[in-house]
Amino acid sequence: MRTILAFAITLACAASGAAPALAQKPAEPKIWKVAASAGLALTSGNTDTSTVNAAYEIVYDPKTNNVVKSDGLMIRGVTEGELSASRLGLNIRDEYRIGGRAFVFGQNQYLRDAFKKIVFLLAPTGGIGYKVLDTDRTKFSLDAGIGGVWEKNTDMDVRASGAVTLGERYSHALTPAATLTQSFSGLWKTSDFADSLLTFGVGIAVSMSTQTQLKVELLDSYKNRPPVSSVQKNDVAVLMAIVYKVWATDRDRVEFQFPRRCRDGYPTPSHWRIGGASAGG
Repeated sequence: MRTILAFAITLACAASGAAPALAQKPAEPKIWKVAASAGLALTSGNTDTSTVNAAYEIVYDPKTNNVVKSDGLMIRGVTEGELSASRLGLNIRDEYRIGGRAFVFGQNQYLRDAFKKIVFLLAPTGGIGYKVLDTDRTKFSLDAGIGGVWEKNTDMDVRASGAVTLGERYSHALTPAATLTQSFSGLWKTSDFADSLLTFGVGIAVSMSTQTQLKVELLDSYKNRPPVSSVQKNDVAVLMAIVYKVWATDRDRVEFQFPRRCRDGYPTPSHWRIGGASAGG
């Protein structure tokens, strides 16, 4: 009887010790999102035109109150061998939730547009925003900010001014595979409110696989007071691009960039992981 009791106690202790080992750890959240896109349009006939666009988006969301975002877009066009479009826009933004759907932000915008004769436009600003809708399917936010702006135009000195900004962003999943996006941003100089830069965009992205999309977007850029009268105020571009997305945990990022820190010893290609999948398999 004592033998049977001792065996039962030993078995119970072994089972209780094995239970934590068998329990699976919860999946690490995907806190990094990286997207890159590129497109090419060619036309021939009365005019030979080629247009290239490339863009990126990086989002760092550690699932706390803070989210860091950066995005950029480059457009370059050639018509009959002559440059017809040359634009580069970059933006970095840090948002911090202060309660409910309200947030504060700081951002820095950069623009270079050869055909608007903007050598550079740099606008660091900060302000407050509110997420009117924030569901898995629909997101809609508004924000306003103040800051400064420095603009250098061709053959002109740098001009500095205070700045006021307004922004609006909307996205809606029409279906599990199609998403509609729309955005507006406005920047006004406090030294001359008539000198403003307005940007409007609307697009649709359709998934081709779990990581790729086909995206079509209309981008309208309006500079109310160009540096010279010969420069048109409004530019409209229709962009088509293939988008590739990657999601990663913080562990994925570290192991991909610094494989020597892998916990299993000497680094091998199987340790280099991105998007949650190992490069070796």
